[in-house]
Amino acid sequence: MYLVWGSTYLGIRVVVETMPPFLSAAARFLVAGALLAALVRWRTGPAALRVGRRELGSAALVGLLLLLGGNAMVVVAERSVPSGLAALLVAVVPAWVVLLRRVTGDRPGPGALAGVLLGLAGLGVLTLPGLGGEIRIGAVLTVVAGTVMWAVGSFTSGRLPMPANPFAASAYEMLAGGLGCLVAGLVAGEWRGLDVSAWSARSWTALGYLVVFGSLVAFTAYAWLLQRAPLGLVATYAYVNPVVAVALGVLLLGEELTGPVLLGGAIVLAGVCLIVSTERGR
Repeated sequence: MYLVWGSTYLGIRVVVETMPPFLSAAARFLVAGALLAALVRWRTGPAALRVGRRELGSAALVGLLLLLGGNAMVVVAERSVPSGLAALLVAVVPAWVVLLRRVTGDRPGPGALAGVLLGLAGLGVLTLPGLGGEIRIGAVLTVVAGTVMWAVGSFTSGRLPMPANPFAASAYEMLAGGLGCLVAGLVAGEWRGLDVSAWSARSWTALGYLVVFGSLVAFTAYAWLLQRAPLGLVATYAYVNPVVAVALGVLLLGEELTGPVLLGGAIVLAGVCLIVSTERGR
């Protein structure tokens, strides 16, 4: 998950060069969800896919929060936000999780709260390119909104009655998220003037990579970890993915690293490291 998910920001950036954001995300998650469901049925039998209404509803809600509310917002924003900057903005997710725990009555340690303050300060610095007109501030805020939705989905996942088989849960989450992205794309009018022949081979290749590695491999690993490992351990991906994403963006897409991006990214990652180390210690 560390390595593969870091590369998905590059893949998303290449996909939206010629493909509509919501509809491409819908195709990614619907195909990946259907393939995973078929794989679960083949390996463990149809019983693994039989779930009650509560479990199915919980998986659908988490899928909508993570994939429509979280991932699709990043896809939309990456039309005008560099992939490395998007990854650094997403790194603030653990800070939102700590705040959600605080709101629901938990008492995070002082180290975690200090990490939240650092993360939010870094987030403020990362918005400077948008405030300065170099990048659309609306796109930056779209990513931030997506991080909040992703944090809510991750936070609630361990508190809802989910399908017993984590791979079946991941399949249902992807199918629900894909349907949500499809509806969003239709509402946004992405179907008007849609010309599939104009989609480049480069974008098709990136979409295939996202289906197989970004969804079937990495998202399934994330869904499995949310049910099997402490959230503090799972959250460690947040300070590895941005490093991978920034490096790939610079090397393969020629993205520029500005002063605010480097400074803000360093502050965010320092805050995330403080949060995760404190929470794992507890």
